[in-house]
Amino acid sequence: MRRVTFIAAAVSILATGCTLAPTYERPTAPVSPAFPNGGVYATQPGAAQGARSANDAAAVNIGWRAFFVDARLQRLIDIALKNNRDLRASVLNVQAAQAQYRIVRSELFPAINAQADQSRQRTPRNLSFLDQTISNTYSVGLNASWELDLFGRVQSLKDQALAQYFATAYARKAFEISLVSQVASQYLQVLQADDLLRVTEQTLKTARESYGIVKLQFDNGAASELDVSQSQTVVETASANYQAQQRARAQAVNALVLLLGEPLPDDLPPGMPLNEQDLLTDIPAGLPSDLLANRPDIMEAEQNLLAANANIGAARAAFFPRISLTGSFGTLSPTLGGLFKAGSAAWSFAPTITIPIFEGGENQANLDLANIQRNIQIAQYEKAIQSAFRDVADGLAARGTYDQQIQALERDTAAQQRRLDLSTMRYRQGVDSYLGVLTAQQDLYSAQQSLIVARTQRLANLVALYRALGGGWIERTGDAPRAADAPA
Repeated sequence: MRRVTFIAAAVSILATGCTLAPTYERPTAPVSPAFPNGGVYATQPGAAQGARSANDAAAVNIGWRAFFVDARLQRLIDIALKNNRDLRASVLNVQAAQAQYRIVRSELFPAINAQADQSRQRTPRNLSFLDQTISNTYSVGLNASWELDLFGRVQSLKDQALAQYFATAYARKAFEISLVSQVASQYLQVLQADDLLRVTEQTLKTARESYGIVKLQFDNGAASELDVSQSQTVVETASANYQAQQRARAQAVNALVLLLGEPLPDDLPPGMPLNEQDLLTDIPAGLPSDLLANRPDIMEAEQNLLAANANIGAARAAFFPRISLTGSFGTLSPTLGGLFKAGSAAWSFAPTITIPIFEGGENQANLDLANIQRNIQIAQYEKAIQSAFRDVADGLAARGTYDQQIQALERDTAAQQRRLDLSTMRYRQGVDSYLGVLTAQQDLYSAQQSLIVARTQRLANLVALYRALGGGWIERTGDAPRAADAPA
């Protein structure tokens, strides 16, 4: 009766998948319950007049084709998602983690193998029976082995492998979202380089025209050599900038090509200029708690924590006995022809129990290590939440200030253009020296460059905020979200 009770208890434990892993409790998020407000966060832009609106949809529910309306950029993102080698490697890492999980899970089940053996042995004559010094043994049968996981060691290892698989899948998801934003940001860098080149070309053209006029006046005695030198300075500065910006554009294109994983196709659709990129500006930030479900990097960190938690269960189980069952069933015969005759059946059953008695502190050290690794994963999980909080907070601070900054730069650029026109007029009328024209040209050029850079930074921040809120995983708004381990 006691034996029956023990067997029933063992079967019950195996059926419920009992482990010695500690009960998992999600750490409290070490951030404020709401994102900052007031100050630079207070003036969040809504949808401009006639512009597109997010209509209060969360970033995770907005497809990247809805966020980016530039057909050229959409095509580039599509190419990158198909050909980027880092993304391809991350997908293969998910498949590798899945295979590793299946390997560990297989240890929960009995291993059964078919086996056929033939052995030939010689015995000394003085030890042989009936002078038979040569003996043959043939066997065919099945071998089985199984570890009774009474204390959940294998179950804990399986749970650890499963959590690591999920962590790898979430890492792949985080990379894919990041890749979408990287392609968009690099595309904006190319557009910025185009705008800077156009401004520099116009500045160089104007400077050369001015230099020609001043040189002619100098030749006719109406201008000084100082005026000629000052005018030449603007030409040479713009020429140097033009070469540097050409180099920067070529390098920006090279970086974009690396993200795409293939050369730029010749049949790309026409793109939109930098100032016409109509990105969504009113995506709601939501609450920091939303990031726990929307940010794959946080979910990856939590799965790593779950894996470390399960590893404690395996380390604890090492202190308890391990019971293994091995057996075989088949036929055994001294001749090959007698293998399947009546009476040749053979079987064996060999249960084994291993009880740790002295291992030099190895099991305790493994348990201490497992606890330390869990504490490390707790710290990394909390850091992932804090980093995500900062990403969103930085994006909101930037989104609340870029529009006013750009408006001020646009007014400054217009004022600098007016100043250059007036300075040129006064110089030609002999009222002012050429130094006023030179200074106005340089200041206008700097203002134009600052305006282009600020416009690029504003758009790049909108892209970064979209990513920080978990956007970029689905292609079209309304699509059902793919699983993190879905094929590319």
